[in-house]
Amino acid sequence: MSVGLRAGQVAAAAGVNLQTLRYYERRGLLAAPDRTLGGHRVYSGEVVTLLRVIKTAQRLGFTLAEVADLLEAGAHHHGRRVDAGLQARAAAKLAEVDRKIADLEVIRDALRQAVDAGCDDLIACAESPCCPLPFTELVLTTGDRAD
Repeated sequence: MSVGLRAGQVAAAAGVNLQTLRYYERRGLLAAPDRTLGGHRVYSGEVVTLLRVIKTAQRLGFTLAEVADLLEAGAHHHGRRVDAGLQARAAAKLAEVDRKIADLEVIRDALRQAVDAGCDDLIACAESPCCPLPFTELVLTTGDRAD
């Protein structure tokens, strides 16, 4: 029988549910665990740390695909760690977050103007010359339209 943590223990220690644990296995973020003679999954203690890393990276805005790339880049290569590129990737993610914040500020300002002006009907506002709502495309830094 293998010695290690059962799936429920790992999930509880890492603050995830069992479905998340299995999903990460299917996505290849976690290696397939060993099995007991009875077929139960058993994990090493390092899996808890890995799950915490994955969840933290997600909270920082990285997608699971980006997390997988970071984990793969930082994997041990012939007994030594290789450059994971975290600095460059974190800087790029920071720039992306800054663009999103700028976009949200534009949207917030337009909504604040609409609330302050008492706008209550989009059609009536669109026909009113004093309506502050931008009935043409908002200029967002990401190039996305605010629709």
